[in-house]
Amino acid sequence: MRRSRSRSATTFGVPIRWREFIVALGVAAAAWPLAVHAQSFPDHPVKVVVAYPAGGPTDTIARVVTRGLSADLGQSVVVENQAGAGGRIGTRAVARAAPDGYTLLLGGSNNNAITPALYKGLDFDPMKDFAPVAALATESLALVIHPSVPARTLSELVRYGKENPGKLTSGATVGIAPHLLLEFIRIRSGTNIMFVPYKGAAPAITDVLGGQIQVHVSAKSVLLPLINSGKLRALVVTSPDRWPELPEVPTMRESGFDGFPTAQWFGLLAPAGTSDRVIGKLNAAVAARLTATDTKEAFAKIGLEPHMLGPREFGQVLLEEVRRWGAVARETGVKLE
Repeated sequence: MRRSRSRSATTFGVPIRWREFIVALGVAAAAWPLAVHAQSFPDHPVKVVVAYPAGGPTDTIARVVTRGLSADLGQSVVVENQAGAGGRIGTRAVARAAPDGYTLLLGGSNNNAITPALYKGLDFDPMKDFAPVAALATESLALVIHPSVPARTLSELVRYGKENPGKLTSGATVGIAPHLLLEFIRIRSGTNIMFVPYKGAAPAITDVLGGQIQVHVSAKSVLLPLINSGKLRALVVTSPDRWPELPEVPTMRESGFDGFPTAQWFGLLAPAGTSDRVIGKLNAAVAARLTATDTKEAFAKIGLEPHMLGPREFGQVLLEEVRRWGAVARETGVKLE
């Protein structure tokens, strides 16, 4: 007697054991190009996106680091500025790029931690859509004024603003750490200083130098030469200790404005889904670059603090940055569309 074959033993006419083999074969075939790609990476130029205009802190760090990465990776590494929308345009572009390691973001606190605290309804996730590659540096901020403003300390600036309503205008890149510092001081002091949004630090610095705005906040790397030359006057710094280059300028804590983050983090990130092997190659190249003498000298010249961290550690830092900057956003009440 002929034994009937169970219906459960087949699916669409294909025996289950063969169906499982075919599925496994398909998965392996799909994974094979990725594995080959990871082995040969990089075989063409790598692009690092800076989501702000040239001349600002993020751009400065990107150009210092990428200057030697080309030799370390054996391929050209180019910086591409994609400014606008408080850094969201460039950040979104990398989030949607192919996860192959050839398009990276110079991000960190501003792009990946502050953005989700300020913006609602984003069409990308500043954390989940990225894979950390390596932390590069931290940098503190300074609040500066045009020399025409009759203030030598932050308390004097606050008093002048209250006694002369409408005379002070501040400006910075919208939706990042400098913007939040200006709002933090305004809320804590009760001073009504109008805020003007800019696409990047460079155009805002041009306007404060020209007196179109009177108050500005930016990072040490771009402000220090202007402060030392007397073109701008520093009133306060966010670092835990005073800057060695400006020992007469007090910290936020010393000025009675405790509770603001002391620094912002910068690092490289790849689109989520980038292979561990590719991220490992990029991380190793960055580590070599940050320990190179020319990079150390370039960082020291502009006052940057190098901080090399691996993908896991950098990811943990960013999670803490989300918590820290979220608290500042809630206190200042800044919400952006």
